[in-house]
Amino acid sequence: MIDRRPFTAALAALLASATSLPVGRGRMPDAKPPYLLLYSLDAVTSGAPLADESEDASYVYQVTCVSGPDPTRPGSTGSVDQAEWLVDKVKRAVLARDTGTGRWVSPIAVPGVSVMCREVDVEPGGTNDPGDAIISYVIRFRFDLTPA
Repeated sequence: MIDRRPFTAALAALLASATSLPVGRGRMPDAKPPYLLLYSLDAVTSGAPLADESEDASYVYQVTCVSGPDPTRPGSTGSVDQAEWLVDKVKRAVLARDTGTGRWVSPIAVPGVSVMCREVDVEPGGTNDPGDAIISYVIRFRFDLTPA
């Protein structure tokens, strides 16, 4: 099976680079909101046993976009607009293609792995915590991978 850790690290780097936001892998980054949380979820393999690294894999990741107060405006809170802006940045980072070539605008470079498909798996949407003045928005992506 294709090793997940290098792909997770490459996806986190893509999100940080393409959105210019801090990304925490499974936990809050050392930053104040807004930031992104990346969680590794389901994995499905096809073909031979898991020990066979030449088989395709399908990985699902959750990105939680966390909005927060504007540090330049005392008393401000996170907003639905900010949460939606964050998820739009994430969608562009993961899904945008060059209209001329059809290639991904933000490649996910993992040695020995080719990304065959990127798509939204499910988009549960926004939730808020009024006590913390934070609104989060959840989106999940599925990536189909094959050995290069």
